[in-house]
Amino acid sequence: MAEKLIAGAVASHLGERLVSARPLSGGMIGEVYKAELEDGIPLVAKVDESAGSHLEREAYMLRYLREKSGLPVPEVYFGSETLLLMEFIEGASVFPEAVEHHAAELLAGLHSITANEYGHERNTLIGSLDQPNPPTENWTDFFRDNRLLYMADVAHRSGCLPTEDRKRIDSLAGRLDEYIEAPNPPSLIHGDAWSANVLAKGDRITAFLDPAIYFADAEMELAFISLFDSFGKAFFERYGEVRSIRPGFFEVRRDLYNLYPLLVHVYFFGGGYAGMVRRILDRFGV
Repeated sequence: MAEKLIAGAVASHLGERLVSARPLSGGMIGEVYKAELEDGIPLVAKVDESAGSHLEREAYMLRYLREKSGLPVPEVYFGSETLLLMEFIEGASVFPEAVEHHAAELLAGLHSITANEYGHERNTLIGSLDQPNPPTENWTDFFRDNRLLYMADVAHRSGCLPTEDRKRIDSLAGRLDEYIEAPNPPSLIHGDAWSANVLAKGDRITAFLDPAIYFADAEMELAFISLFDSFGKAFFERYGEVRSIRPGFFEVRRDLYNLYPLLVHVYFFGGGYAGMVRRILDRFGV
């Protein structure tokens, strides 16, 4: 069924004939295929025919990054709610020091793209979850309402986050002004820059995949990168040379900001991620 859908779109929108489509690993939305066309050019096809498919939003985010930034992302050939056709880019998630330096330079450049308000012109996605982005002038308000409390509600309603932990997050949310300064201006972030979403070849990054874009405190990006060790010491040293990291990030705000991706992981995977959330709540005394 998926191959038939891909073949029809390739013919209708690219004027080519599909030769084959073989499954690839990765991606939280639908099934992923490497498609070979009659002219020999490969492309990536994502297929999701489930109710509420969000592939059109993924296509939007990739196009936005490609048009507005210098971040390398795949070119989108076609995007709908059920099908995404995009450029196939060679690379692997292996990052020697030179690649970490290049990643730092690319993300520092991305973060230099700014807006007047936090959020975005439309809602985006984190994985397959809705990511609300109402334009908001105050960063603390945006992070509290549209990231921390919003995702705590999503995880709690799913049964993955216990009620006691949900109450503790409410307590922390009321104290955010103690920990968060107002960064200025809002920065464009990729939003999901973990290692499997980044490809490299030689000493260069070739692509960032599966974005979760919005305008934020750029430290949200740095916190997430440190959470799963997507990049290491070489990345942070080079990033700090290109774009300064404010005092207090590593000591305080990194853990605070990582509650958001951890709550996303609680929703999808449960288990140990709820324990990681509790340890951060313990640290902040709630």
